[in-house]
Amino acid sequence: MQDNKTTEKGPFLSLITDLPGGGKAFMGILVAVALFTTISNAFIPEGSLFHIPTYMVGLMGKYLCYALLALSVDLIWGYCGILSLGHGAFFSLGGYVMGMYLMRQIGDRGVYGNADLPDFMVFLNWQELPWYWFGFDSFIFAALMVMVVPGLLAFIFGWFTFRSRVTGVYFSIITQAMTYALLLAFFRNDMGFGGNNGLTDFKEILGFDLRSDGTRLALFAGSAIAVAVGYLVCVFITKSKFGRVLIAIRDAESRTRFTGYRVELYKLTVFIVSAVLAGIAGAFYVPQVGIINPSEFSPANSIEVVIWVAVGGRGTLWGAVLGAVLVNWGKSYFTGAFPEAWLYLLGGLFVFTTLFLPKGIVGTVPEVWEKIRKKGRAVNSDLVQQKTGDM
Repeated sequence: MQDNKTTEKGPFLSLITDLPGGGKAFMGILVAVALFTTISNAFIPEGSLFHIPTYMVGLMGKYLCYALLALSVDLIWGYCGILSLGHGAFFSLGGYVMGMYLMRQIGDRGVYGNADLPDFMVFLNWQELPWYWFGFDSFIFAALMVMVVPGLLAFIFGWFTFRSRVTGVYFSIITQAMTYALLLAFFRNDMGFGGNNGLTDFKEILGFDLRSDGTRLALFAGSAIAVAVGYLVCVFITKSKFGRVLIAIRDAESRTRFTGYRVELYKLTVFIVSAVLAGIAGAFYVPQVGIINPSEFSPANSIEVVIWVAVGGRGTLWGAVLGAVLVNWGKSYFTGAFPEAWLYLLGGLFVFTTLFLPKGIVGTVPEVWEKIRKKGRAVNSDLVQQKTGDM
């Protein structure tokens, strides 16, 4: 019967209308927030209470990029049991790819007025553009590389680790080592990516001024669309037969392997998809914050992403989005109000979540609500029995 309904609606419409637990509400809220923000910033006067300033639009766009990154981690951790502590590497690579395109768009408007070389290359006395920078004057090529570069790294890394059956904490440590190695590599000036300073001073994207309100609003809208599409992709994967195998691998990898499934290929495939989503998140992040440097490769950043997912609810997808937005909103607030205490608050939040919210906000709140409802029904039943006995 379900297959007939899917055929009648079509696979895409069926995916939208049959979103699992809270998915429809999440998509509705995401669309409503995106529309309200766009209308408020573009059409409501600045003096109005309902006007959202441009700096807030940029901040919300950054949160959405983090949300997509959290989605990519939840896809592999929540549904396949792969705990990656190095997903910041894929995020950063996507950001660097977009940064290379943006640097090429500067042309002769840089400090040194060199139309062929970025300013940092002129400063370091480079004579010609490195071969791996060729093609980045094209947006289409850059957009393709945003997906190819993180996906290729994930393929190479995953091919060797999954075939070697590296799992659990050992896999987590190796991913952390990977992102730390990239951090050290990108710090080097001779790598051709700006060294410690990274890539910055961007001017425009697709011919539009990055400092204009309209461009920032378009980037925010693009980030919202990316989160929505990323969420639907993750739902499609997790609801499919492929997704059911992933859950089996998460719950009993050895048993799944013994039943004949090529576990390493399933894990490799979902790992690549996750890396591509993280790269797209990084690509939207860079033009909105205006810089990308090696600090984004920091292992601490990757660990923080895991905290977002844990707080929101592992294995819920939209809970990962909620966790990313809530934690980063708290970070923005508390780093201003209590700058020296923020790291302690973040650590305390993680400990609190581990002890009291093991399933995260999305996973725990429904359970608590159901317990309250059961207790209420039990009390009502006792009252009814009491009245019946009195009569």
